[in-house]
Amino acid sequence: MDFNTDVENSLAALQAGGIILYPTDTIWGIGCDATNAAAVRKIYELKKRPAEKSMIVLLADERDLLQYVANPDLAIFDYLDTVTKPTTVIYEGAIGLADNLVNEDGSIAIRIVQETFCRHLIKRFRKPIVSTSANFSNEPAPRTFAEIPEAIRQQVDYVVQYRQNDATIAAPSAVVRWERGQVTVIRP
Repeated sequence: MDFNTDVENSLAALQAGGIILYPTDTIWGIGCDATNAAAVRKIYELKKRPAEKSMIVLLADERDLLQYVANPDLAIFDYLDTVTKPTTVIYEGAIGLADNLVNEDGSIAIRIVQETFCRHLIKRFRKPIVSTSANFSNEPAPRTFAEIPEAIRQQVDYVVQYRQNDATIAAPSAVVRWERGQVTVIRP
């Protein structure tokens, strides 16, 4: 199966409110339409994850941030230019996203992805996609596709074929909070 077929099948699942298992710029993720509360709920149920534990949102371009964060401090992009590892940023003032994805304080964790498949999929979908590790809550995050539990694979609407044989050990992104020009590292 080729890359474009994976994109088309992923788009069909996302547009139908389904969930996908897909490669990101870090670890394999479970994803859905980040603006669809019912789809987000499906991921919480699949992972057996408490709803107050937030998930990450992936965007394809920096300019997309303006649609999902009220008054973002654009200086964050200068900071992101200095990091070498994929970095998720917690922003204040989430807008336009599913309510059950936004933290109680109104913040949201967003990463601008560099990975080819993810960028292409998000650009074609024209909406942000949820990304959460492909594991059950409180279990270790799989570092390769082969480590993803079969029970997870069977409960999603589409499993991307692209990069399944990539045995490169992956790690989660760094996580930082950006508030008023100050960065606080939460996960290095």
